[in-house]
Amino acid sequence: MAEKYTPPKVWTFDKENGGAWAGTNQPVSGATHEKILAVGNHPIQLYSMGTPNGQKITILLEELLALGKDAEYDAHLVSIREGTQFSSGFVELNPNSKIPAMVDYSTDTPVEVFESGSILLYLADKYQAFLPTSINQRTTALNWLFWLQGSAPYLGGGFGHFYYYIDEKYEYPIDRFTMEVKRQLDVLDKRLANNRYLAGDEYSIADIATWPWYGNLVLNNSYEAAEFLAVHEYKNVVRWATEISQREAVQRGRIVNRTFGEEWEQLAERHSAADIDEVLKNKPKD
Repeated sequence: MAEKYTPPKVWTFDKENGGAWAGTNQPVSGATHEKILAVGNHPIQLYSMGTPNGQKITILLEELLALGKDAEYDAHLVSIREGTQFSSGFVELNPNSKIPAMVDYSTDTPVEVFESGSILLYLADKYQAFLPTSINQRTTALNWLFWLQGSAPYLGGGFGHFYYYIDEKYEYPIDRFTMEVKRQLDVLDKRLANNRYLAGDEYSIADIATWPWYGNLVLNNSYEAAEFLAVHEYKNVVRWATEISQREAVQRGRIVNRTFGEEWEQLAERHSAADIDEVLKNKPKD
């Protein structure tokens, strides 16, 4: 039986207690070192990493480019493993020190945007794409976008942290977050039973936000948890995730700012379409 934990009267920070990611976090905000953010040649400058939250933005940007929109971008790697998110330049852009963050230089005054949901909404409005125009359908899409923004931390920061990332496993938090993740999968499965996409018949930023989290979970064994979570039981989620995974823009966007996985799915930085082409030419044939 594990030793009972009694919280101290006043909590103090112990960076050794927290597993592999403990050294990259701190209980205060602000910069830890000086570093100016790089700026490329395109109107949109993205500072990110190929985590699910980062994939949301690069997938949308690739979808916009596929539509012929003027959405060329530079994607600069911000390594959260190395603490780059605490550089002075990044903290100035996003005081919360979380990826992704973006600057749009195409306007008279550059627009700074942080939080992945906010970036998705900004780009959808700017380019008038991937968000329905009718108030009812738009609201439905935003319902599911904000559902995802509130739900994903349970999957990543909760379930993923306790089930996969930390060395010592604890039954209570794993059970707690597993129950919630399976409930979320059931919510999605029931929604997708009678709807092709989350907002209905139209592919939207709600799907683009949700796929990197739950699509990768059911298709790509995120956290090596597919069997544990019995993801095959959520047949409608699997159908939806499979259809979206076959979109060329999704295949392109998911590898940007990615520094893990197979060689053909890693592209630390993207400064032109040719960068992605060069990586994907090594992708195994289906």
